[in-house]
Amino acid sequence: MLAIDVEKNGDVAIVRLNGRLVRGHEVRTLRSAVVAEKCSRIVVLDLSELESLDAGGLTTLLGLHHWAKSHGVQLKLVNPSRFVHEILLRTRLDHVFDISKLDHALYVLSGPNCQHARYAAAF
Repeated sequence: MLAIDVEKNGDVAIVRLNGRLVRGHEVRTLRSAVVAEKCSRIVVLDLSELESLDAGGLTTLLGLHHWAKSHGVQLKLVNPSRFVHEILLRTRLDHVFDISKLDHALYVLSGPNCQHARYAAAF
């Protein structure tokens, strides 16, 4: 199961993922949540609670990276879990994505005036 929480602060959207990003309903739900933020200048994917991902999840992240570039949106991956970080390193995707571990930046970006949206995918 994948749960997605979206917070907006101005032209920045923070998308927090919790669970597993695997082929099927989960990847479609993530894609829909990110594409819905097409008016944002920056979309931050918080991967700290992402337990696992498969090839479908990696393909979706790459697809979102390409979508963001073609729509003038900056896509940033933040706080990947140990497992996800290892997968990104082994597949050399750490050279493709903008990845950081800035916990406090998320706190600053998610100020008190954010709008919250929740998405859930059951698998």
